Amino acid sequence: MNATSVDEEFNPSVHVYEPHRVGLPALRPYFKALWQRREFAAEMSRTNIRGAHTNTFFGQVWLVLNPLLLALVYYLLTDIIAGGATKVDAGLRFAHMCGGLFAFYYFSGAMTAGAASVVGGGKLLMNQSFPRMLLPLSAVRTAFFRFLPTLVVYLAIHVIVGLKLHWQMLLAPVFLVLLTIFAAGMGMIFAALQVYFRDTTSFLPYFVRIWLYMSPVLWFAEQAPAKFKGFIQYNPLYSLLGGWTDLLVKGHIPEWKMWAGAVVFALAAFVIGSLFFMSREREFVVRL
Repeated sequence: MNATSVDEEFNPSVHVYEPHRVGLPALRPYFKALWQRREFAAEMSRTNIRGAHTNTFFGQVWLVLNPLLLALVYYLLTDIIAGGATKVDAGLRFAHMCGGLFAFYYFSGAMTAGAASVVGGGKLLMNQSFPRMLLPLSAVRTAFFRFLPTLVVYLAIHVIVGLKLHWQMLLAPVFLVLLTIFAAGMGMIFAALQVYFRDTTSFLPYFVRIWLYMSPVLWFAEQAPAKFKGFIQYNPLYSLLGGWTDLLVKGHIPEWKMWAGAVVFALAAFVIGSLFFMSREREFVVRL
């Protein structure tokens, strides 16, 4: 019996992580340590927010202005491509793009920051012992608080363009929670890949841009071309963002397939991402 086995047998509160070893740690003590250090993750998130000056007035203005200007650009672009022949109300289209882009950039920001969290926190990993999953989860928390001011702006846009407030909007946070879970899972997957393949961050912006065009942000979910409908529904963001905008913008209750798809994709990404991340995290310090 080695020293690690003795430590864990006679002192269950002690869990020793061995380097150069791929495999899942003991899940119960791992998640217990993760919960006990939740304030550590929250403080890392607050530090990143302060460091990026997003807790200031002008920092929050830029957080809103950036996706808002992009929504305006995409609105003009799609209107030009359509030649003004679209039958959808202009106010509804602009509100849909704003609501979709705000949510999409929240997701992409959480995933991208999560992907860079392990490599970016290399010195911290080498000097502190803690569950490494705190890093991508902290990045998701940061992205969420950066997203919150855009909700206030969207509500203002919703009213200004003449759309009515409806009770279905109260269900939209369900899809927001599922989107957050999905973003956390994808962030953990790419965070682990980034340790092994450093060019992952160079590839991600192109991947995110293609994902944007394939998601119901610049177009409505029900307007997907017939030749794409056979496979576009397998895009996780088709159900996650489609359900979000249906409830938030149009006040329509999505079909049960939207709800089921959003739940399945969110939980699958989180479970696969967390298991993959935990199985590799003991190699991180060696490879950094």
